[in-house]
Amino acid sequence: MRNGNLTYDDYLRRLNIQDVLIDAGYRLNRRDGLRYPSYVRTDSDGRRIRGDKFIVTTNGQCCFQPPQQKLYNIISFIKEHPHLFAEYKAGVSPDRLVNLVCCRLLNHPIEERNMRIIQPRRDIRPFNIGNYELHKFNPQNRETQKRFYPYFKNRGIDLYTQYAFHRYFFLATRHREDGTAYTNLSFPLIVPKEPDKTVGFEERGRPRMDGSGSYKGKAEGSNSNEGLWAASPAHTKPADAKDIYWFESAYDAMAYYQLHQKSNKDLRKAVFVSTGGAPSRQQFKGMIEAAPQASHHLCFDRDRAGRIYAITFALVHAGKEFTSYTPEAELLVIQETGIKKQRHEIKLEPYDFDKIAGTLGIELIKPYLEEDIKFYMEKFGDGYLGEVYMNRMDSYEYNLQEGKASEEELEKQREELAIICEAMRRLDSTKPCATGNILYEPAAEGYKDWNDQLLDKGKPEEEKADEHQDISGKATLNRALATLPEVKPEHIRNGTYDEADYKAIRQRIERADKIIFSFEIQDQGMPEKGFQEMYKIQEELSSLEKEISDYLSGIREDNQPRFHR
Repeated sequence: MRNGNLTYDDYLRRLNIQDVLIDAGYRLNRRDGLRYPSYVRTDSDGRRIRGDKFIVTTNGQCCFQPPQQKLYNIISFIKEHPHLFAEYKAGVSPDRLVNLVCCRLLNHPIEERNMRIIQPRRDIRPFNIGNYELHKFNPQNRETQKRFYPYFKNRGIDLYTQYAFHRYFFLATRHREDGTAYTNLSFPLIVPKEPDKTVGFEERGRPRMDGSGSYKGKAEGSNSNEGLWAASPAHTKPADAKDIYWFESAYDAMAYYQLHQKSNKDLRKAVFVSTGGAPSRQQFKGMIEAAPQASHHLCFDRDRAGRIYAITFALVHAGKEFTSYTPEAELLVIQETGIKKQRHEIKLEPYDFDKIAGTLGIELIKPYLEEDIKFYMEKFGDGYLGEVYMNRMDSYEYNLQEGKASEEELEKQREELAIICEAMRRLDSTKPCATGNILYEPAAEGYKDWNDQLLDKGKPEEEKADEHQDISGKATLNRALATLPEVKPEHIRNGTYDEADYKAIRQRIERADKIIFSFEIQDQGMPEKGFQEMYKIQEELSSLEKEISDYLSGIREDNQPRFHR
């Protein structure tokens, strides 16, 4: 590292190929053992994608994809697989992409390295929502809802949750100049200071039938540095919000709501925020400024990156200037660049967010301390609280450095500092104390994120196999269709149809739609595999209907009477 700027040698020394593979969406395949670790990708249903596997070499610095023997280090892997990373956009140079990805993984501020970064192309047009054809979800119109089923069903997100967030997503279709078109589920991004202006999309593609996963990213030209998805079922604006929930994806936010809305009726009034991937400090600052009184719930992924995001948020929320990096897998180094210029080495395993915040001098205000805050406001007032705070802070820092107090005593001191700081802020809003409360709320132990918890992906495979073993989507739908007339099999074989066939196929489609819709809106224990089976039958019926319709239209044209003068 020269003059604070990271080089490729720094990346190769500080990162290993496994860090990059995990960030690219691969997971450790424990079945192959740990001597030669292998990493595989899974689809949206948690099934392994065949042929997509990388084996790590003995030194842990490279990997290869069998049966090919070509080796990739972290640099070459990113360059040759750019689409796997959140920073990838059309037109980005490979070298810039390497810098962006590696700096994020090392939690090294990219802003300090502008001279080292290859400048992005200038011919990418700013985002314009007018370039898209939008299909919106109407809670009163079932026909508008059908197109959203494939995007939400594989995520376990039910119709009631879709109703709650329907203002904040839609299907966006972009027509290219070459005549092709593509459609994605799109979550509009806004800048908190301009909430009525859409500055981009967080995008998700339709899951593929072959189980090979789906596209995720952001629309071309999106303002990824400042833009974020901000949604509220009650349409609460950030400035009026008491609670703001932070996630790395809109799917996770909706999953959290679905899991907790029954037990927390005030959740409708909260604001749910998605950063659409790795968050930037500008995203944090923008929402903190827009919602100065809100409590912030940090619901990032339960992995190393998510833990670092939570710490970064707390530092930004406290108004601290700092740099940070990870010299080792479970170690985060934070260098404050303010007056004190303190250096902190934070162990990420075991992870105790509240304790880490205390070590960094960040006061976290607990909801149950409200009465204590009022007590300090009434007893000391604005004139003396500053002196009280400085006195308590000196005592805390002395005990922390000299080891004169137990952890329990230090925790009590941190709590008192938080109380005094909040009392000062309320008496004088110009004081630089953190506002609101910060609560760390990852998914439960054993789950990577909230969507995984909703889908229960953390359960052992044997438990999953026992669930719903008697419920088959194919059998269920076929039983419902058994009483209806069928299209004559010989007509299907010969490709010749009559009006009775058309009537029969329409009846079967209408019945299938009703059955699927019933399972969609009611929790009847249908597993995801069952839904996929029903969707497949639905698609086959629709395809047959089109074939019959085209055939009958052709016959009608041939039999049209011809008049001659």
